[in-house]
Amino acid sequence: MFERFTDCGRSLLARANRQAQKLNHDYVGTEHILLGIAKEQQSVGAQVLRNLGVDFKKLKIEVEKLSPPKPEHETMGVLPPDEREKHVVKYAIEEARSLKHSYVGSEHLLLGLSKEIDGVASKVFSELGIGYNELRKETLEVLAKAHEELGVKV
Repeated sequence: MFERFTDCGRSLLARANRQAQKLNHDYVGTEHILLGIAKEQQSVGAQVLRNLGVDFKKLKIEVEKLSPPKPEHETMGVLPPDEREKHVVKYAIEEARSLKHSYVGSEHLLLGLSKEIDGVASKVFSELGIGYNELRKETLEVLAKAHEELGVKV
């Protein structure tokens, strides 16, 4: 399933695992993917969030309000995904297909997060006043600009 993921997409999921560990959670959820995107400064997903005026410190505060750190305990290795995280991966793959991309990257995961309406990430987007349509529009603009800079026709 992850063979279409870019190196950035795969490292983002690994980063989500580390974010879950930092919060002493025993699963990887949408909030951890969102924090992972915010931490990956050079990704398309992070650029989209910056362009929409998202302050990453505020984002982390919002995440921790909705999904507070648990009391300290040892969380090591690869944590299991929760059901919502599995849905996000599925939605990300669908987004990549709908955009006719042969890869799945941070931008697709970001769009997938906004589609999983029961996830913490979607609630954070709501708190920040950001919806799917706004995320998708900005994602397309960032991708178009990147292609333009590279001289690639879309």
